[in-house]
Amino acid sequence: MKIIVMGAGIIGVSTAWHLAQRGHEVTVVDRQSGAAMETSFANAAQISVSYCEPWANPEAPAKLLKWMFRKDAPLLFRPRLDWRQWRWGLQFLSQCTDAAFRRNVEQIVALGAYSHVALKDIVQGTGIVYNRLERGIAHYYTDQKSFDAAAQAAALMRGFGVDRQVISPSELFAIEPAYRSFADHIVGATYTASDESGDARVFTQELACRCAAAGVQFVYEHDIVRLEKTGGEISAVKLRKRSTGELLSWRADAFVVACGSWSAPLLRTAGVDLSIYPGKGYSATFKLLKPELAPWVSTIDDEVKCAISRLGDTLRVAGTIEVAGYGLSLDTPLARARCQMLADRIEQVLPGVCDTRNEAQGGQPNFWAGLRPATPTNIPCIGRTKVGKLWVNAGHGTLGWTHGAGSGKAIAELIDGERPRLRFGFLGN
Repeated sequence: MKIIVMGAGIIGVSTAWHLAQRGHEVTVVDRQSGAAMETSFANAAQISVSYCEPWANPEAPAKLLKWMFRKDAPLLFRPRLDWRQWRWGLQFLSQCTDAAFRRNVEQIVALGAYSHVALKDIVQGTGIVYNRLERGIAHYYTDQKSFDAAAQAAALMRGFGVDRQVISPSELFAIEPAYRSFADHIVGATYTASDESGDARVFTQELACRCAAAGVQFVYEHDIVRLEKTGGEISAVKLRKRSTGELLSWRADAFVVACGSWSAPLLRTAGVDLSIYPGKGYSATFKLLKPELAPWVSTIDDEVKCAISRLGDTLRVAGTIEVAGYGLSLDTPLARARCQMLADRIEQVLPGVCDTRNEAQGGQPNFWAGLRPATPTNIPCIGRTKVGKLWVNAGHGTLGWTHGAGSGKAIAELIDGERPRLRFGFLGN
């Protein structure tokens, strides 16, 4: 079949790879100048099958109210005059129960495990190098109540086949000595040896090169205007060439929407309304000043909800989400308080290890933000829509890197009429 994939991030490129491996004629379209230039550009770098708890949980409503007045809150809901935001928020609140949390975790873990195998298969088959570290992921706690709750979360993960272990501070420091300088604040941790980390942008761009070598056509700097529907199916996708403004209409046998947060408004042009809403996530990439003191094990700091991952001679620190709509796009200024929180936290946890100075102090911190396409459940939308020839692979929230390879493989299987071998609620099945 001739298939058009819309979006060249980790989800879209993985989709293209698996479709091409199955013999399909694939074209990938993106508005940027290359692959992985938006949401996949500078994420937390973690392949975190075991650290995938949905944002919606029984404690979330109280935390959100407390955090509403903090500019650097880990998860900030900024109310706007947007009924879709309020719909998303109400659906989110409906998931803040123990039963919903467990149900959602089960699906997210299943997709994560399936995707991790798919990623390993791609790496083995292609030899892609992307600052990969197979040293597990640790999650440390500075509050006893949070650490006590972590034991329940770890037990839940083990019940779903993920070996997330509760460990003492001394066991954490044996696994990753870099955090000894912060020992007085850490009350305990969890650790999963099977998790890993690596640069999602580098991987995606390298995979795009492998796709091109396999015959996939990449068309960059083209805006995706709308989906054109004839009868009950998609007949074409309307594009605008950025350099000339020329409008193009491309036909295919199947169309896959993998545009991250922008998938929702694009799908609405064809009458498909999915509850995917953007959350603006932040990251900082700091140059290492003392590599010998920097961590090798990717880590989550529970207090500020940020991830810390080593990427060569830099340290990636990512965290905080603003659920505030498309107005907080990539073109808007970065929130200074959120950027400074990441720098301050790293200086507190790993003093002097990174260059966290701001520009006025002579430093060159590399701050970035991208829109995270979130569903109320944090379960992505993968599968067939109600409109003929139209498929979707979007809504991965903060787990696009974790779920990318498997999501691409799963939708390729679905398009070929196969059922992916995992317990997951695919659309249209």
